[in-house]
Amino acid sequence: MTIKRYGTEQVGAGGKPLPFARAVEADGWLHVSGQVAMEKGEIIEGGIIPQTHKAIANLLAILEEAGYGTEHVVRCGVWLDDPRDFWTFNKIYQEYFGAHPPARACVQSAMMVDCKVEIDCVAYKPKES
Repeated sequence: MTIKRYGTEQVGAGGKPLPFARAVEADGWLHVSGQVAMEKGEIIEGGIIPQTHKAIANLLAILEEAGYGTEHVVRCGVWLDDPRDFWTFNKIYQEYFGAHPPARACVQSAMMVDCKVEIDCVAYKPKES
């Protein structure tokens, strides 16, 4: 089995290196680390709507880099800072995953950075023989 790591050189706020990969691929499985509404090492401004779009865009960019699409996503994990944002988040999430809805867990959680939402996923694509 080969393991491929994506984005191990990434930096966070203040230019500090982050101690994890953006994603790790093994035997057709891709595990994408939690994505927030970060751009150039900083969380974008705005509320749940722009932050949800940006967090999902960051997730989709990693999927695309690894050769996966939303049709390959098996499961998503979602953390919301404020439970009142649940329905707004769902509406935006459905725009991206409505055609291929994965299994999902969504919980309220205090965030490690000043953001409204974090999302990760696991995707699967059979290896080409």
